[in-house]
Amino acid sequence: MQYERIRRAAARTVGTRQTTKAIQRGQVEVVFVARDAEERVTGPVVRMCQERGVEIVWVDEMKALGKACGIEVGTATAAILKG
Repeated sequence: MQYERIRRAAARTVGTRQTTKAIQRGQVEVVFVARDAEERVTGPVVRMCQERGVEIVWVDEMKALGKACGIEVGTATAAILKG
């Protein structure tokens, strides 16, 4: 299951702001994007990943992504950081 991958990650970012900064720094291995998040929030992250060749994993729900990251609220994006 795709959520297991982010759940087991040793290092990750949670949230669009942290994920964007990590992508800009070249620290990201893979980015998770929730399909039910607003495009105005996820669009810039998706474009940045495409420009930099970062893998994108689409997940169904913000709430489930947040739970997989160990938080009680939903999140539009999260990322696994390079080891």
